[in-house]
Amino acid sequence: MQLDDVVILDGGLSNALEARGVDLSSDLWTARLLLDDPGQIATVHRDYYLAGADVVTTASYQASVPTLMAAGLSEREAERALTSSVTLATEVRDEVAAATTRARHTLVAASVGPYGAALADGSEYRGRYGVTASVLRDFHARRLELLASADPDLLAVETIPDADEAEVLVPLLDDLGLPTWFSYSVQGTATRAGQPLSEAYAVLADSTSIIAAGINCSAPSDVMDALRLATRATGRPAVAYPNLGGTWDSATHTWSGEAAFDTDLAADWVVAGARFIGGCCRVGPEQIATLSQRLVPARAPVAAPPP
Repeated sequence: MQLDDVVILDGGLSNALEARGVDLSSDLWTARLLLDDPGQIATVHRDYYLAGADVVTTASYQASVPTLMAAGLSEREAERALTSSVTLATEVRDEVAAATTRARHTLVAASVGPYGAALADGSEYRGRYGVTASVLRDFHARRLELLASADPDLLAVETIPDADEAEVLVPLLDDLGLPTWFSYSVQGTATRAGQPLSEAYAVLADSTSIIAAGINCSAPSDVMDALRLATRATGRPAVAYPNLGGTWDSATHTWSGEAAFDTDLAADWVVAGARFIGGCCRVGPEQIATLSQRLVPARAPVAAPPP
């Protein structure tokens, strides 16, 4: 695969919002701004596109109809808030495309986080939620249908910690038929729930909708092994967008540890089969700009036209 085949993803939404002084202490996390201040989300989407991202992911990772209703919305209002995450990103994408000299196609990926993300208790990094497959199916089916109804370009099923949850998700994704990338959160060569990644990626192998499989919100040092296992098990291009490095404390909602995200590593990820590459938590527009320049040096610079 040539470097100019790479699709550059955005970085973390939460850290970019916090850098703007936004309080994300709500259980809704970034989705709260869909209700209170969507302009902040729009600004971050815009910053990532201008930094060189080909794709931005929506602010729907931790959002669902039940969690939005728990925040005081009616069922209909909750549904509108969820779909608005796609509409908002699409409007920004179209605005950037119209107002800049960038020639390449830009996309919107609807973020589909794991069941554990909606619990806001850190279980998205553990899996094994203690609920039945039917509970997971009902939770994901409704959200997937709503997000798909807003016409994103593709789905980003991300930070999935458990192959059992993947087994529920794959048939739902194939029923929808939207192009999807699917990424696990991992620790070493296992899912966060402890299943071997070779087995976890095998769950995705026969999907008719998954166009790339890989890893996100995991340590940069875990990327390479995951990519090799993903491409071997699925026969598809890989997706890689690790966090900056460090450890997340779900009790205090803080990160600790040193940064380990090095854009120079990304060229090796491409050799290993990655086509979709970006960053997750604590990776911001600056790193995405460097990543874009590193992987696609011939790409025309992104700049607003003269007045």
